[in-house]
Amino acid sequence: MVESSKIFNTVTADCVLITSDINRRYFTGMKSSAGILVIFPEKSYLLIDFRYIEKARETVTNAEVIELTELKKQLSEILVRHGAKSIAVESETMTIKTLNNYRKMFSNIEFDDSDNLSNTINKLRMVKSPDELENMRKSQEIAEKSLDELLPFIKVGRTEREVANELNRLMVANGAEDLSFETIVLSGKNTSIPHGVPSDKALQEGEFLLMDFGAVFNGYHSDMTRTFCIGQPTDEMVKIYNIVLEAQLAGIQSARSGITGRELDRVARDIIKKYGYGENFGHSLGHGVGLEIHEKPNASPNYDIPLETGSVVTVEPGIYIEGKFGVRIEDFVILTENGCDNLTKYAKNIISL
Repeated sequence: MVESSKIFNTVTADCVLITSDINRRYFTGMKSSAGILVIFPEKSYLLIDFRYIEKARETVTNAEVIELTELKKQLSEILVRHGAKSIAVESETMTIKTLNNYRKMFSNIEFDDSDNLSNTINKLRMVKSPDELENMRKSQEIAEKSLDELLPFIKVGRTEREVANELNRLMVANGAEDLSFETIVLSGKNTSIPHGVPSDKALQEGEFLLMDFGAVFNGYHSDMTRTFCIGQPTDEMVKIYNIVLEAQLAGIQSARSGITGRELDRVARDIIKKYGYGENFGHSLGHGVGLEIHEKPNASPNYDIPLETGSVVTVEPGIYIEGKFGVRIEDFVILTENGCDNLTKYAKNIISL
């Protein structure tokens, strides 16, 4: 759970209204599909319905838990108690319809629907606490253990879908609360599609097998990609793999707090361009990871903001040659003042299965 009063370092409204599932979990530590968190500088309130009230009373310690029965009446009482005249809302997640409903219910309150609150929360979420990092370490351990256990299952004739389903099963069996995203397992020509969908294509000798996947532990995601070869790779496959690996290692070597997302992206991109494959690397080098699989900060050509100590970003360069094959290698790292701590321990040398 996070100290919610930090919001008021930049938000000037009397209180803030948190209605998104992810941000509510971020501030309370509790997962739910409903509930309203009202935060004042001096106190917070979680209004949540009968389905979650028992769990909330057991788990939420940094807010007064109130069973939600009459939103307008209960929220009005809280606002009057604190003399609130203004409320900031999450511009990124609150719909116009919901905001209009609140304005009708509370016509005497000024609603700040600027990006200020969402930007503030995003900035808070970028820098991970020790507890958050421990959850991410655990999620990555689950993913890597599952990959190790998957390898004996991978054989010529298995389909991409069968491999993906088995990997998913193993992650859940090894303690994953959920999957970070829909697991990507691609082989042969399909590996040239960066975010392709597993199909009934059977694995064949002499082709790449690309797997992009992650586990969720206590709400926090992991994200990794490894590209294997079924049987022996061709000289061209080895060449492309080694270029991607060189770019990825250079990116990790350069990852540190203070570097901008654009600069970090350029480190890896320039290496791929040097070998003549710049046009075959069409996505950003990386993105933030946490309670969501894609969150700030980014390591991309358009992110000209210095990365902060304690942020977690992926480093995932790739080369994709249409009609032939693709290679991506992905780790995710914690940025420090002197470099980074790589959460991904799995081997990256080209492995033939």
